[in-house]
Amino acid sequence: MTANVTTLIHQVELNIFKEFARIAENLNIHYLALGGTLLGAVRHQGFIPWDDDMDIGILREDYERFLDTAPSQLSPHFFLQTPWTDPNYALSYAKLLDRTTYIEEKNNVNNARKGVFLDIFPLDKIPASKERQRRQIVSLRRLDSRIYLKLRYNVIDNPMRKFQTPLSSEQLQTAWEYKRQRQDLMTSYNERPNLMTYKNLASQYSYDKEVFSKEQLNDLVDLPFEDTVIAAPADYDQILTNLYGDYLTLPPANARVEKHITRLIMDNQEFMI
Repeated sequence: MTANVTTLIHQVELNIFKEFARIAENLNIHYLALGGTLLGAVRHQGFIPWDDDMDIGILREDYERFLDTAPSQLSPHFFLQTPWTDPNYALSYAKLLDRTTYIEEKNNVNNARKGVFLDIFPLDKIPASKERQRRQIVSLRRLDSRIYLKLRYNVIDNPMRKFQTPLSSEQLQTAWEYKRQRQDLMTSYNERPNLMTYKNLASQYSYDKEVFSKEQLNDLVDLPFEDTVIAAPADYDQILTNLYGDYLTLPPANARVEKHITRLIMDNQEFMI
């Protein structure tokens, strides 16, 4: 990806984040930077230079409140993509999309709506027992696979895909039922007052990498991020060390590659990445 295209994507993502933060503040919803966005805030005071997305986490109760309320407050420029607002969308978390952009992603061919995005992850309680943790995540992965299959998610594009008939209402209804089962499974421990450990159950990292204590989620600080600020756990050093080890050291040059976007269309221009 050329530097100017990366800069363009970062500008769009920053505008999406500012819209998200505006609504979160209006609703008194607390969020925190996750993963590479947290690392970028700490190490670069903004985006990791070669990163091409942003990750935000919200406790489930506030996450659901955001999904319910934000659409009526969003500028028409944006679309809140969830398993329920986009029937062809298979993931278990929300994305806030810029409607004026279109993207194609690596290893992710599907019929869901596409645009430069901000990922918004719900954070749910997890059981204390390692065996129950294992059973929950195995069941979640199984449901993910069923939904991806039903909604025709593929790693590579198939030239025959354009000749496929649209999904029937029965197929979409089956996918909807799987999505509901998945959400019930993700939220199944949230009403247990004795449990105090939370996780991003949609995390792409290994199981123990995005697990948080209640204290970590409650004790937040604002960190500089480009020309604004972003909320982050005050215990970011421990969290980032758990995620990445020596996180202040840059990876080798050949590992500094974008994760998602391969094609961008905006302002009637096409950029291949």
